[in-house]
Amino acid sequence: MKNSICLENEISQHNVTSFSIQGLTDIPELQFPIFIIFLLVFLIILIGNLTIFIVIMCDSNLHTPMYLFLMNLSLIDISSTSNIIPKLLNVMLTQNKAISFAGCIAQVYIFTSLTCTEILLLGAMAYDRYLAICHPLHYFILMSLRQTAALAVTAWTVGFLDTTGHASLISRLSFCASHRVDHIFCDVNSLLKISCSNTFNVEMLSIVEGAILGVPTFLFTLISYIFIISNILKIKTTEGRRKAFSTCASHLTCVTVFYVTVMGLYMRPTSSYQPKQEKYVALLFIVLVPMLNPIIYSLKNQDVKDALMKLKNKMTC
Repeated sequence: MKNSICLENEISQHNVTSFSIQGLTDIPELQFPIFIIFLLVFLIILIGNLTIFIVIMCDSNLHTPMYLFLMNLSLIDISSTSNIIPKLLNVMLTQNKAISFAGCIAQVYIFTSLTCTEILLLGAMAYDRYLAICHPLHYFILMSLRQTAALAVTAWTVGFLDTTGHASLISRLSFCASHRVDHIFCDVNSLLKISCSNTFNVEMLSIVEGAILGVPTFLFTLISYIFIISNILKIKTTEGRRKAFSTCASHLTCVTVFYVTVMGLYMRPTSSYQPKQEKYVALLFIVLVPMLNPIIYSLKNQDVKDALMKLKNKMTC
């Protein structure tokens, strides 16, 4: 009996060739207006982050640890939205909701990998700001360009290696009950919800990885900013405090938005999964964070604005 059930599950798994992504709404009248909104948002994210990436790459004055980390952050934002939004736009425009099994697993893997990479990168950026404010005299010794590159490469490598286990386990699940993904993309929780396999291993892996990587990085980032704020408050002059805080205000804002949304997505059990709520929280994470990053960093940063003007003047000459 047990062997026949296992065989049936195995057949079901191998018969899965595609999933159906339900998107935001089934109301036909809303599809095109929502498509236009998301297309504009996608273009804003791409143009904003690509501009930041090009400006930093082209201006040698911005080849410092803080801006090199920011360039990596822009690359993550471009990759993350490009992994999800184009397929969602296609679903809204054509009503073709199908996504291949391999495409769905790839979307899960890329999304979780980039999220993990961003967590590590934000931790590295917090460490960079901690050194700049708390140890300014030793900053360029402790945070050289070589060390910056090593931290960035480590973040990308660990991020993409760490989530291979997730993708591998999810690809082996059976989906004999339903192939209908009630979400805007192939998310881990939405796939676990429709699987008829035992998902204990996947959920346990998420907890273990969170305990080993996510929680320590979050605490490291938090402690870094406790030291930063404490150090800033010790500065006697108001102008000095303002200048010191301005160097980390943008990053602190982006870190706060990132962690609030990512905790809303994943810091709860699969049993409490609610599709409508999950979609809107995911939208905040997928759209709000990548859209805010270039706006916050460019509008609040005079160096970026000056470099942007230089690049603009070169292009018009």
